[in-house]
Amino acid sequence: MRYAMKAGAIALTLSLAAAASPARADFWSDAGAKFKGVTLHGVTESTPPSNFIKDVLAPEFEKKTGIKVEIETTSWDQMYDKAIKDMEAGTGIYDVVYIEQDIVYSYMARNFLTDITKALKDQPDLKAPTYDAANFTSFSNYFKDANGDLYGVPMEAFLKTYLYRKDLFEDPEIQAAFKQKTGHDLKPATTHEQYTEIADFFTQWGKDHNMQLWGSTAQAHTGHPASWYEFFETVAPTFGVYNWGIDAQKDYAATVEHGGQMNSDKAKAALKWWLHLRDIAPPESSQSTWTEVATTFAAGRVAQGLVYGENAAWIATDSSQSKVTGKVGFALPPLKPGVLEAAEAGKGYVGYYDGGAFGLPVTSKNQEAALLFLQFIGQNDVQPDWAIAAPRVTNTATFDDPKVKAMDIKLGGFYTMLKDQGKLFAGAPPYPFHAQVREATAPIFFDILTGKIGPDEGLDKMAAKTEEELTSLGYRK
Repeated sequence: MRYAMKAGAIALTLSLAAAASPARADFWSDAGAKFKGVTLHGVTESTPPSNFIKDVLAPEFEKKTGIKVEIETTSWDQMYDKAIKDMEAGTGIYDVVYIEQDIVYSYMARNFLTDITKALKDQPDLKAPTYDAANFTSFSNYFKDANGDLYGVPMEAFLKTYLYRKDLFEDPEIQAAFKQKTGHDLKPATTHEQYTEIADFFTQWGKDHNMQLWGSTAQAHTGHPASWYEFFETVAPTFGVYNWGIDAQKDYAATVEHGGQMNSDKAKAALKWWLHLRDIAPPESSQSTWTEVATTFAAGRVAQGLVYGENAAWIATDSSQSKVTGKVGFALPPLKPGVLEAAEAGKGYVGYYDGGAFGLPVTSKNQEAALLFLQFIGQNDVQPDWAIAAPRVTNTATFDDPKVKAMDIKLGGFYTMLKDQGKLFAGAPPYPFHAQVREATAPIFFDILTGKIGPDEGLDKMAAKTEEELTSLGYRK
């Protein structure tokens, strides 16, 4: 009786207190109230993860806060051009910009971005209770400064993996023909020699059977940085050439002469291996970026390839875009001996861990409202549907969501691979001079692709040009 009376008194007190307090719907509506009517502008690359923000998250945020968000999705090069010009000129056109992992260090060095950690500490009333930077995977470390402060809210993170056609690899007729020709069973390659053998076989199989089928993809555009990235971030590491072959501990050496690896025997072997694949790949490969590689695979034109993970889900499951749904397998890329062991020991990596974040330019005219939006897309509860729409995972809790687990089964373990083997991959090296070195060396690389210069001589020139550029920028003494 005494307990019941006490409980009743407490309940009455709470109800009276609630009646006396002003109504509070939730954090988002309250925090957004003073920004109602504000329109945020963002620019990003047109990719599945970005389109989910534009089509789903931005409208949901507006519904909750009254703050409109207009996301401009465009090509990769236009995205960079627009964002950089805006931040350089200080015009404040954009309130959120996409920051790819490999360019963030340059942005931070140029003081383009707002320190999100500090901004939320300085304005605790803007801190959402459902946002916590500790919820992010270790991929978020790529967007932190030396003090651990965050300069971008991760919005995509995925591996560039080895995709193969399960239906072809498991076809009895093809298996028998492959074994008769090679003397061993057809299975996903673990070495470069095996990969080449499979690629050669399927290109010939396509010719012999009058099929539009080739043995491998090749992101080998002769005038777009996508080909440069394919070599340095995807192919070279599988041969044991890391960080573009530049050794920061040896005065940023790139040439073998000075202690670098850009023109090493391993790098030259890697380039020749890849050029052979380009030569037996579909004819569109010489004009293919990451986008065309994905559509080539989805069209059923290749038996295997190295494909960015952001495209894996729709290639494997969306029959409106892909002809190979339910027929796609995933594996680690082929590797030279010792590369896997180096990656497991933290002394190397097997391929590219790609992704990006949304950052807040210091030139934004709507800093506070933009901080709310960045927190909104960083919440745990918006992640599962996003991960299913585009196979990117930025929050650790996403892996355990029932919907994501179900999709993982449908995809043949893609999310499990990201969770368990993601540590074997790495993002781009933390070079503030990223864009400068790429732009200085890309013309030589394109000359290699068009046959104006041989691969060995070309890498020698690229390594020398890299050191020349780094000396000019003040990184090499």
